[in-house]
Amino acid sequence: MKLSQFDVWLIHRAPETELSGFSRFFKEFWFFGLKNARACLFAGLFFLSMMFVPRTGVLGVPKYDVLLIIAVSIQAWMVWAKLETWDELKAITVFHLVGFALEAFKVSGSIGSWSYPLEGYTKLFGVPLFSGFMYAAVGSYIIQAWRLFDMRIRHHPSYWLATLAALMIYANFFTHHFIGDYRWYIGAFVLGLYSRTRVVFRPLDRDRWMPLLLGFILTGFFIWLAENIGTFLGVWQYPNQMGAWATVHIGKWSSWAMLVVMTFTIIVNLKHVKETIHVPE
Repeated sequence: MKLSQFDVWLIHRAPETELSGFSRFFKEFWFFGLKNARACLFAGLFFLSMMFVPRTGVLGVPKYDVLLIIAVSIQAWMVWAKLETWDELKAITVFHLVGFALEAFKVSGSIGSWSYPLEGYTKLFGVPLFSGFMYAAVGSYIIQAWRLFDMRIRHHPSYWLATLAALMIYANFFTHHFIGDYRWYIGAFVLGLYSRTRVVFRPLDRDRWMPLLLGFILTGFFIWLAENIGTFLGVWQYPNQMGAWATVHIGKWSSWAMLVVMTFTIIVNLKHVKETIHVPE
């Protein structure tokens, strides 16, 4: 079965009116997990590459450069296979650029928030070019999930306020090194902004809903888990992990949740996504 045919099978489910009780819960939960796993296609393949490409690289090519080749190949294949549109690719490219700019700042000598210890030909300002794809993977997941779950947003805040929140989040990643960390004030603003916002989604054949804020928090948590594995593998390191590996500080969870908010804001400006969003007058 082609992947596109698998997607059709996942999305277009005939009503199963006979399902109820535990049977319905189990099947909906199964399809919820299945669709999420499918939405993680880019992130999953890229993450597996980080795990299985040796630290020493392949055939004399450093690991970071191999990861870049793999990431570009996966992205090109997804567009060729029509799993992502050119319009969606533009948004993913924005994530890549935004992520790389943040990485270049964070690894700079005066900041040193984390580092990439391995050698590579495709490192720029101390940052391997594949790193932008880690941010793009978050955007790819949201784009894929939007389609697979037939997602719709109810009571979305005005676009200008959402954009303002995203810009404040991104700016704080830089400015907190100089003028203090205002993430909790920004977080309070985001909580108020999205307090009434719901995401309607379809795991099987019926619509379900959840607070959008919960979606931000859960996605941030799973990215934090993936970051722990990435640092354990030595792909990048925080200062406290130089001598021996240690768990990434739990505070990074809030940073990732904030980044998900920013990523979501970029995605809602895609033309076909805007059609599924309700903004109260």
